[in-house]
Amino acid sequence: MAGRSRATVTSVLGELLLTAGVIVLLFVAWQMWIGDVIINAQKNAEGAATIRQWAEAPAPEPPPLVEEADGTTSYALPVLRHPADGQRFAIMRIPRFGADYAKDIAGGTSRARTLDRIGIGLYTQSKMPGEVGNFSLAGHRTTWGKPFNQLDKLKLNDAIVVETPDGWYTYRFRTLEYVKPTEVDVLDDVPQMPEQQTGERYITLTACSPLYSLAERIVAYGVFEGFQPRADGPPASLAPVEPATPSL
Repeated sequence: MAGRSRATVTSVLGELLLTAGVIVLLFVAWQMWIGDVIINAQKNAEGAATIRQWAEAPAPEPPPLVEEADGTTSYALPVLRHPADGQRFAIMRIPRFGADYAKDIAGGTSRARTLDRIGIGLYTQSKMPGEVGNFSLAGHRTTWGKPFNQLDKLKLNDAIVVETPDGWYTYRFRTLEYVKPTEVDVLDDVPQMPEQQTGERYITLTACSPLYSLAERIVAYGVFEGFQPRADGPPASLAPVEPATPSL
C-alpha cells in the first residue's frame, strides 16, 4: 500500500510539473507570437485612429515659404516641442513595413511608460522632426507589437515618414549597422561624430539585436528629404511599396 501511495504521489507530481511546463510554453508562444500579432494590430489601429482625427480636423495654416541657397523655395519647418515622458506627439509610417503600419511615437525610452505601452520612444537628447541634428528613436524588435521588427528589411531610399497634426516629415533610409549597446554616439547630432556639425537633419532608429537578444543594437540611419503641410494633402513618400516579410 505504501509503495502504491508513493508511486501515486510521484505520478501526480510529475503530471503537475508537466502541466506547468506546458503552461509556460503556451505563455511563451502567446508572448512571442500570438500576443504580438494582436498587440501589433491594436497599436496600428490606435495610430490609424489618430491619423483620421487629424485628417478630419481643419488643416493648420501652412508655414511660410523661404528661399533656399540654390534659389528654390520650401516651407519653413515647424519644430515641435520636446514631449514629456510618455506623451504621444507623432505617428511613424514606413511604407516598406506595410500600408497599415502606423505606430505612435512618444517621449522617453523606458519600457514601462513608452516602449511596452505605446510603441516607439524618443531619446531624451534627441532633436525633433525636421530639426537640424539627430531625430533618434527606440523601439522593440520582438514582443509588444515589435514596431522595429523589420529594420533589417529597409532598402536604400525607403521613406520613413513622421506624421504630426501640422503635416508630414519625410526622411530617406541610407544605411544600417550593428553596434554594441555602449556605443551611444550613434545618437549624436551627427551620428558617431560628436565633434562635427554638418547642418544636416538625420533620423536614427535603434532596436535590440539579434532577435530575442540584448547583445547588440541594430541601427538604421536616414536623412531628411522635406516637409509637406497637411493643407497640401499626403506626400508622395507615402505611396505603397512591396512590403517586407516580418522577421520571426
